[in-house]
Formats: sequence, structure tokens, C-alpha cells
Amino acid sequence: MSHHLLAGGGGFVGSHLSEAMLARGDTVTVVDNFVTGRRSNIAHLLSHPGFQLVEHDITDALPAAVTEQRYQSVLDLASPASPIDFLTMPLEILSVGSTGTRHLLELATTQQARFFLASTSEVYGDPLVHPQPESYWGNVNPIGPRSCYDEAKRFSEALTMAYHRAHGTDVRIVRIFNTYGERMRPDDGRVVNTFIAQALRGKPLTIFGDGLQTRSFCHVSDEVRGLLAVLDGHLLGPVNVGNAAEFTMIELAQLVLELTGSSSPLVTLPMPHEREGDPTQRRPDSTLIHSTYGWSPVVELREGVSRMIDWFRAHETLHG
Repeated sequence: MSHHLLAGGGGFVGSHLSEAMLARGDTVTVVDNFVTGRRSNIAHLLSHPGFQLVEHDITDALPAAVTEQRYQSVLDLASPASPIDFLTMPLEILSVGSTGTRHLLELATTQQARFFLASTSEVYGDPLVHPQPESYWGNVNPIGPRSCYDEAKRFSEALTMAYHRAHGTDVRIVRIFNTYGERMRPDDGRVVNTFIAQALRGKPLTIFGDGLQTRSFCHVSDEVRGLLAVLDGHLLGPVNVGNAAEFTMIELAQLVLELTGSSSPLVTLPMPHEREGDPTQRRPDSTLIHSTYGWSPVVELREGVSRMIDWFRAHETLHG
């Protein structure tokens, strides 16, 4: 049985990862300041004997409630990660990707624990190589509206490898591609939850640009299996974890309308300034994780979106 420190465990992906580690018999201490995470995501875990919550901002020095425990791994999932967040808290995002990540790396190094960084496909920027392998260095605008997140994660990766080289820290880096599923915030600006919320509210589904931009969507249950494979495995990374099935925004919107039974229209709008640098294509080259660990996603988009619609209907108050 392993004990994990999971920063950002109250977030969308973090809460599902906490659940999965508890289910396999591990113990989990979550540290979260709930800036974008939600207490409701982990409310059902609070009574679990292997779960502990410490409310704290990791950009501040870690408290004794965290540092006085011993961990086999320290996982960094603590960052706002949506387009709305890029606009409203860019300085916080840059801080958590630098100071916050360093605090966690110091703890992992001191305890000789494995450090796990949840990075992102955003490090590839608006890619000129398609699909994107881990060897691709990316095409990132360092001063654009998205740069707070893109560059924070690129710095986190550089910092992680610097600790590995300078201190021998045992590290793992994953690059998460577009993940969707239950517990997403309905209004954080990411496309799957935005379309579902608009459809359930009877509002127009807003598509920016021509709608031919593509994304590859991975259901959170598949994503978590991939993250655990990398956490437990021997590859330092970076390792892409994402679904290779690629869809246009129009195809996604039409699927959401079909599955919700909504009569909402599709409306195309000019690409707003704050979405400057939004990638036109994104699809992972998943050869590395599949060939090394045998991981492949199993939840098709239709099934995953159906689950998410049911969850929204049961758990979110979506007024028209």
C-alpha cells in the first residue's frame, strides 16, 4: 500500500485520480485551495479511512500537516486549466507552475519519493506537426493570451527535469490531452462541457471560427488509467496520455445535440482575441504509452458524452 500526496486532488481529474488510488488500496492526502477545484468533487471521499484533505495553496510553504507525513509519491495536478482561468487568473497559473511545483519537488526530493507532473498538450502550442509525438518541441506563442498556462507547464517540465538531473529526483511527466467527463465545471470555457451546458439550457451552441478545428477527447476514466500506468511504470517521460480519435468542433456539437435531444441552433462566431493561439489541430501520438504499457482508451466519445450529459442533469443546476 502506497501513500500519495496529490496536489489539486479537488479538481476534475484530480478527484477521479484520488478515487482510483483509494480503490486499489492506497492512501491519499489531497492538498487543494479550491480556487478551481470543488469540495463536492471529493465530498464522498471524506469519510474514507485512507483519505485526508489539507486545504492549502501550494504556492505558500507547505504546512506541517503535509510535510510531516511520509509519501511514496508526490503528484502535481494543481493548476487552473481552462480558457476562462487563463483570462481571470494568469498570475496565479504562472505562480503555481513555478513556485508551487518547486515546493512539491523539494518535498519529493527530501523524502526520496517519486514526483509526478501532470503536464499538458498545451506545451505543443498550435502544432506544426500532426499528430504530436513527445519528441516535438512545439509551436508556442510565449506572450499570447494562453501563454500563462502553456509556459507555466513548459517551465514545470523544465524544473522537474532540472531536479532529476541536479538531485537525482525520481520523476514522471505526463502530457494530458483534452480530457472530459463527470465533474467538469459547466462554465469553464472548455468545449465539451460548454456545448452540453448550452444544449441543456436550450441556448445556441457557439462555435468559434469555421468549426473545423479538431480535438481528440479522452474520457476521464481512460485518462486516469493512463496516468496510473505512467506513475507506476519506469518511463520518466514526457508521455502523451490521450485519445487518438479526432473530431471537429462541428462534429462534437452535432453529437451533443443528438444525445441531449436539444433543438438549440449552431452559431458560428469570429474567433475572439482571448482565444488567439487556439490550436487548429490536436491529436496525440500515443505510440509510446501503448507500446510500453499496453494502454489504450476504451470509452468512445458517444458513450462518454452520454455519461456526462446524465451527470450534468443529475448534479448541475443549469438554468436557461
